[in-house]
Amino acid sequence: MIKKYLLLIIFLESISCGLIAQLPNIIYIYADDMGYGELGSYGQQKIKTPYLDQLAREGIRFTDHYTSAPVCAPARAMLLTGKHAGHAYIRGNYELGGFEDENEGGQMPLPEGSFTIAHLMKNAGYVTGMIGKWGLGMNNTTGDPNKQGFDYYYGYLCQKQAHNFYPTHLWENGLQDKLRNPFIYVHRPIPNDSPDSAFKYYKGKDYAITKFAEKAQEFIKKNQKKPFFLYLPFTGPHVSLQAPDEAINEYIGQFDEQPYYGNKGGYAPSKYPLSTYAAMITYMDKQIGSIMQLLQELNLDENTLVMFSSDNGTTFDVGGVNASYFNLTGGLRGRKQELYEGGIREPFIARWPGKIRPGEVSNHVSVQYDLLETLAEITGVKVPYNDGVSFLPTLLGKKKEQKQHSFLYFEFPEKGGQVAIRIGNWKGIKSNMRENINAPWEVYNLAIDKGEKVNLADQYPLLIKRFEEILKEQHQPSHIREWEFVAPKFPNKS
Repeated sequence: MIKKYLLLIIFLESISCGLIAQLPNIIYIYADDMGYGELGSYGQQKIKTPYLDQLAREGIRFTDHYTSAPVCAPARAMLLTGKHAGHAYIRGNYELGGFEDENEGGQMPLPEGSFTIAHLMKNAGYVTGMIGKWGLGMNNTTGDPNKQGFDYYYGYLCQKQAHNFYPTHLWENGLQDKLRNPFIYVHRPIPNDSPDSAFKYYKGKDYAITKFAEKAQEFIKKNQKKPFFLYLPFTGPHVSLQAPDEAINEYIGQFDEQPYYGNKGGYAPSKYPLSTYAAMITYMDKQIGSIMQLLQELNLDENTLVMFSSDNGTTFDVGGVNASYFNLTGGLRGRKQELYEGGIREPFIARWPGKIRPGEVSNHVSVQYDLLETLAEITGVKVPYNDGVSFLPTLLGKKKEQKQHSFLYFEFPEKGGQVAIRIGNWKGIKSNMRENINAPWEVYNLAIDKGEKVNLADQYPLLIKRFEEILKEQHQPSHIREWEFVAPKFPNKS
């Protein structure tokens, strides 16, 4: 009898191992402040992104994919928890501490009891890793990545520290990894007549994106025999403008550029701001290429789903960035911190050999808070109620099986208080709601006006009525006074 039980246990374990072995490895790569038009596959003409363009050729490229929020922390929180901005716990960048090492405080942490993508993947039998920029709590808080489902993490815990690509340290599972860089205060401008040597202050030896790529490869090698989930939020091309010299040299001479001395919105001065911005993207692209090469070398390529997107749109022109010169928004209106298309419509590429047909382009309307539900469908794991709709059918080419969102919902408490809703090809947006809770709706037909140039509000009163209904249905009061502008519980400060 005992022998029979042992055989049964062995049999069940073998079935379990067999099922786990069939699960795809999943890598989700997240750029920082990358707009809709910054990749070659999305129309970029001046910045080279050969590896991501190859990823698009070998997979699927979405044209109507959105971030959940137009700045860093809430976009990441909503990506991980599958909730839109009317339901999410974190709805803005709530900063704690300062820029100095001794004042490193991070941002508002994810609360205890959150259910994240990492929890989902662990429940499915995956090893989970986060390498890059976190921004959802320090190591001594409830937002510690190890407390939010990640077996391993490496990178910046604090977004403010991530303004410097040559930090003194990065974090690895609660411990500091000391780097070969002195402390650099990047928000220190220099005089306009400064010599070339003044720019050297903002350089170091260990470049954060290089470290992320190295740690990502270590994670993949270590866990190649198990199904793994790797969340890889790179910090480029967010300012400061910093990149290795060899990467910048590839672009010097191609652009008509003048030095940036740190006097427009802060961030590190740069002798070659246009070349450096382009170099940051191309260098990150190269690191992604090295990861793809490793997957091939380890024979993991065929069973790995790789996805790429960004947390929000192109930054406004601070820190030496010139969005217009590069057409970083791809002709869309708005930038980071705005709910116009340029602030929230993002590139999204996915590659999964044998599952995703190469060279596909999809106009399926999707949003990053869909990722939780998508991974739940891939793994077969049940998840708590969320706001997402799985886009797995679109990835697999099963368009008839693809469910559609009734609407996409966005709200953002900063820059005056904004709300946006997309229903089909119709987009409604309200701005400056802190000044006027009854601010008028703007209405755009994105099918013919992606640049949001022609406001059709006067022609569609019934559509505006529906926008108002959705706003009242979907907004839940925030726990932070500064984030409450849709249905304020307190009067605005005079």
